This record gives sequence, C-alpha cells and structure tokens, in this order.
Amino acid sequence: MEELRYAGQLDTKSVRGYAWLFAVINVGTLAYLLISSSDNIDAFGQIIGSDFLSFWAAGKLSTSGQSPYDAGAHLAVMQTFAPTLGGYPAYFYPPMFLIACYPLGFLSYFAALGLWLVTTGTVFVATARMWARHLDLKLPIWLWLAAFPPVLITITHGQTSFLLAALLGSGLLLVRDRPWIAGLLLGLATFKPQFGLLIPIAILLTGNWRVAVVAVGTVALQTLFATLAFGPGIWVDWYELTADAQESMAGGSIGYGKMVSVFAASKLVGASDVFAYVIQLIVAGTVSLAVVSVSWRRDWSHALAALVLTGAALVTPFALDYDMVILALPLLYLAGTGYRDWEKAISAFAFLATLLARPLALQFGVPTIPLALVGLFWVLWRRLALPQET
Repeated sequence: MEELRYAGQLDTKSVRGYAWLFAVINVGTLAYLLISSSDNIDAFGQIIGSDFLSFWAAGKLSTSGQSPYDAGAHLAVMQTFAPTLGGYPAYFYPPMFLIACYPLGFLSYFAALGLWLVTTGTVFVATARMWARHLDLKLPIWLWLAAFPPVLITITHGQTSFLLAALLGSGLLLVRDRPWIAGLLLGLATFKPQFGLLIPIAILLTGNWRVAVVAVGTVALQTLFATLAFGPGIWVDWYELTADAQESMAGGSIGYGKMVSVFAASKLVGASDVFAYVIQLIVAGTVSLAVVSVSWRRDWSHALAALVLTGAALVTPFALDYDMVILALPLLYLAGTGYRDWEKAISAFAFLATLLARPLALQFGVPTIPLALVGLFWVLWRRLALPQET
C-alpha cells in the first residue's frame, strides 16, 4: 500500500522511458493503419478518418444549400466516399458547428481530413504548451502528447476532441488574466455543450462575471450567424434529430464499451436505463456540489481549472474515449505542481485507463475510465479543499 501511496518507482527516468514506449507504439500503430489501408479502409475494417466523414458530409451539404440533418442526404454524401458504409453515423452537432464544417465542403475528403487534424492538433498542442508554461513545467510536450493514448484515438477517428480540449483548456486557464479571451474561447466550445455543465458554476461563484458575459455573447453571435447563414429552419431540423441522439445513447447503438460516462459504465454491467440515469444524476450532483464548495467566494486558480476539466466528463452521460484527450491538461497540472500522496499512482492509472478502456469494456465488460475520473477529481478537489494537506 505504501508503494502505491508514493509510487516512488515512477521516477523521472522510468516515466520518460515509458513515454517513449507508448509514443513509439502510438506512432507505429498510426503508420500501420495508413500503410495497410486499402480502398479507404484500414486494417480493422474502419474508414480512414472514421467519424470525420460525418463532418465532411455536413460541409458538403451546407455548401450546396442542403440540411446536414437530412439523414438520407447525409448518408448519400458519405457513400460517395465510402460506398460500403454500413449504418448511419448521424451528425448531431448544433448548427453553430456548421460554421467550422462549411469550409470543409470545398475540399476533397483527404484534404479536408488533413486540414482538420493539422489545425485542431496545432491548437491543442499550443494549449498544452501554454499550461506547461504557466506551471513552469519542463516537459517534452511532443513526447508526452505522442504517448497519450487518446491522442491516437482522436486522430484515427478524425474527431473534435483536440478542438474541444483546446478551447476549454485555454479558456479556463485564462479566466483570471485574460477574461475577455477566456469568455470568447469558452463560448466557442459550446458545440459540445455537455462538457460545459460545470463551467457556469465555477465562473459565477468565483465572481468572474466578465467571462460569463462574453461567453454568453459569443454563443448569441454564433447562433445569429448560423441562423443567417443556414436559415432559421436549420434549428428545427437539429432539434428533431436530437431525439435520435438520445435514443442512440440510451439504446447502446453507439456502444457502451466506447463510452466512458458513469451512465455507460452502469449499462455495461447490466443496469436498467432508470438505474443508470439515477447513478449518473447522483454522481453529477455530487461533483457539482464539490465544485460549489471550492468555488464559492474563492479566487480563480489553475487547480480549479483542472478540477472543472476533470469533472466535465463525470457530469455528462455522453462521453467517449477520444474525449478523454482533455485529461492531458489536468495530468500536466499535477505533474507541474509536485505530486502529493496517491497522486502519482492515480495519474498513472488514469493514463493507462485511457489506453485499456475500450478493449476491457468491449471484451470483458469492465469499465475503467469512470474510476480514473473519480480518482483524479478527488485528488484535485482535495488540493483546493485542503490546501495545506501533505
């Protein structure tokens, strides 16, 4: 038990060695998937870019004046690139995200995918560097990110996780020093609103009203722009499709093994929908109260930013393994501020959980990331609630 408490065996040299090992595995896996692909399908039978196909199709439909929420039209565009596409990977993002997808519609699929990954990956790396700089952390960021499993998952899926982590991570980091920029970035992050549920609590209770006002204004401007650009009917189309999103999540069509929420973990071990939602609500309520307890009449801090980022995935029932790229920032915070009891072991567990989550869940029905999230949230909350504890 004492070895776990201090995790002394994980010294700088050994951690760097493990980082190189994971980085080589991740880069090698990505290279293998690209080299072994045939007819736009990788060695595991997945379309190259996977989920990005839906964003590209949304862009194509938007540029031609059609609604991306028209399932038939959306599927038809995707099948122009992947004729054998099975099922329908629907586009559930709100209309303001079409502003980001629109330019993609002018490009071929691979040109759009490359632009998307380079752009979103660059802002994510810049955000990680900014966290390291604020923490005075001397760490090879490229090595750390190349080793972090959710980075590979995000790349292979062509997902939005880099962009979301960059906007939320930068926004929360800049709350105290650059409130106007922070509000802008947090407002832009609302294309995945389920990850922002804790932000108003922390922002308002710490008295950062300017951030809140700018964030709300940014959302309003995006809403107005999307309405003018794509027509007011686009909101009706999106609203009607959100019911399908709810059914997809609860019914398991996405796959509980790919999801990492408390709700999904409960379903994975055989719970009913009602019980799974009750557990999710209890956890979300507990996490929210915990954030309230360390935000009320307190100054904003990097620790609170890290806490909110970690709690974001605990309060929502809809989160997938690639979304855990956001945990890179809280893990950087813990590494940059010196580990207390249990923190190094819990950080190592969280790192490994992001690697093993999907295979353990799909093959054995064992959820791991919710446990890692609870552990990370606890140690971060303890720092804020008991700052003198050693």
